[in-house]
Amino acid sequence: MINPVLVESVRGGVTDLRHRGAIAVSDGDGRLVWSTGDVDRPIYPRSAAKLFQALPLVESGAADRYDLSDEQLALACSSHSAEDGHVAAAADMLAKAGLGEPVLECGAHWPMFSQSQLIDFVRKGHVPNQLHNNCSGKHSGFLCAACHQGIEPADYVKSGHEIQRQVMAAQEDMTGYRIGEGDGAIDGCSIPAYAFPLRALAHGFAKVATGHGLGPERAKAARRLMEACIANPWFTAGTDRFCTRVMEAGEGAIYAKTGADGVYVAALPSAGLGVALKCDDGSGPAAEIMLASVLMRLLGHDEALGERLQPLARKILKNWNGIEVGEIRPVSA
Repeated sequence: MINPVLVESVRGGVTDLRHRGAIAVSDGDGRLVWSTGDVDRPIYPRSAAKLFQALPLVESGAADRYDLSDEQLALACSSHSAEDGHVAAAADMLAKAGLGEPVLECGAHWPMFSQSQLIDFVRKGHVPNQLHNNCSGKHSGFLCAACHQGIEPADYVKSGHEIQRQVMAAQEDMTGYRIGEGDGAIDGCSIPAYAFPLRALAHGFAKVATGHGLGPERAKAARRLMEACIANPWFTAGTDRFCTRVMEAGEGAIYAKTGADGVYVAALPSAGLGVALKCDDGSGPAAEIMLASVLMRLLGHDEALGERLQPLARKILKNWNGIEVGEIRPVSA
């Protein structure tokens, strides 16, 4: 199947780029409410699956034992920008388990915050460590879960480690998709990454939104993580990040999370729906517009919410002089 063009970039009245993709919208029972494109082809959600990956942190009792705040639970599901508050919250999670930055196995990279913040970071002579990795909250959650259960934390990123077995089982249960030998890879932060069809991912996030098909403890844990993220969008992403902006616009009605290479997921608790999408060429801005557009389709009957989402469904292109030169916009699916 050739996926449809869902977003286009226009300059001077000429369509310059066309972005193809697929979108699945599921209810809590796994029925497709709406879809476009090939929603049965497995894709890697990567960071979009972090809420599923954080379930053992809550279900094991580690979150309660270490008195993790809602902000830290959101951080465990985040791809954060490594702003000061993010780094401090991850460090505090580790400290509560008696650990420090060296025990992390996610690797270090430059923070993902704004250019001006990055310049200031370098001017002050700072060098990033593993706490600056956008996945450090998730990894701190893995380590808290391991320590609470008396599991040796070393090599916790390996597929054979007990924590990663728990994480894989949680993802299978949430999506209803059995992970096969050809569905695995290694993510950017070194943990196992698994491929799922968009249909299964959307169903998983509909389960988060509704609790349907989940045992009582898993349903409670999933809702706790979702509500922590919705209430603390900055800890789920960062300043002026799309995930932050769309959850703020939702005012409680939207959980949204980016993955790598053009993937987004969402859980809509008031509507009882889950969303999963993939922009074929991996464009982040195009994927953002795809998500905002489908959210307007699903939630636009709420006039106030639709008005708050509308600005997110188009991106004005400006040059270095601040002159508007084009836009990225949705097309009819």
